[in-house]
Amino acid sequence: MSGDDRTLEDWLALTERRLRKAGLFFGHGTQNARDEAAWLVAAAAKIAPGDLNRSMGRVATARESRRILALTDKRIATRMPLAYLLGEAWLTGHRFIVDRRVIIPRSFIAELLDDGLRPWCANPRSVKRVLDLCTGSGCLAILAALAFPRARIDAVDISRRALTVAQKNVRAYGLEDRISLIDSDLFQAVPVQEYDLIISNPPYVKAQSMRKLPPEYRSEPAIALAGGSDGLDTVARIIREADRYLKPNAHLLLEIGHNRTAFERRYPRLPVTWPSTSSESDAVLWVAVEDLRAMGMRVGRH
Repeated sequence: MSGDDRTLEDWLALTERRLRKAGLFFGHGTQNARDEAAWLVAAAAKIAPGDLNRSMGRVATARESRRILALTDKRIATRMPLAYLLGEAWLTGHRFIVDRRVIIPRSFIAELLDDGLRPWCANPRSVKRVLDLCTGSGCLAILAALAFPRARIDAVDISRRALTVAQKNVRAYGLEDRISLIDSDLFQAVPVQEYDLIISNPPYVKAQSMRKLPPEYRSEPAIALAGGSDGLDTVARIIREADRYLKPNAHLLLEIGHNRTAFERRYPRLPVTWPSTSSESDAVLWVAVEDLRAMGMRVGRH
């Protein structure tokens, strides 16, 4: 078969074989060579990833074929995550602008927001203020704005470069009047006020794991990944200060990756719920402000 009469399905199969043979690492929007190939082919054909199946039988244009080849060659040669090569990432069906200034969106919190945090949040319309710490591309702040239609969201990041990307995404969703971007090291520049909810996908990769990251992960900002010796340096700062910014009956929703054992070792008496996500591990925790305050009193912080 010549390149002139290959269908998108043919290109999908060829691209999958090449990606698999190259021994690439996946995990920035896809988990295997097949899904990554589908994303690549769809992007080259200017089709939304979820719509590729309906176009499989169509013969690729010469321009699309060249684009597929070029993207595949670059993905293999550079080991750069496909999201950076495309300048976009998808999370729960939503598109976000990305580049190397921000970590690629993949938080498990997105799955929970997609359902309005039910059953933990009985009435999403009652949520009026949300704080998103370590916002990066702004993806979780935007998803929170969509999940809680009456809420105003403050989205915080220590990286001004990341906030520049976040601003593009906020603008793309037309949410400038509901999402405020704040340049701050966690709570440092956030005025003390009461939020209904704090969400955060902070850096949580252990130091030992940082040293073993594959090239794809080393393309991302280290500041968005590195969580210290046990992965909990930033997590601990959030846990220590979050209650000052939460109103009564409010909650903290925090992603900690594969660090549940380390977390429970640090906080053995803190009551925590572990919402179910597609992660194989308990990656996300949900904790009430009253329990955070009680813990603070036990250690003499209040």
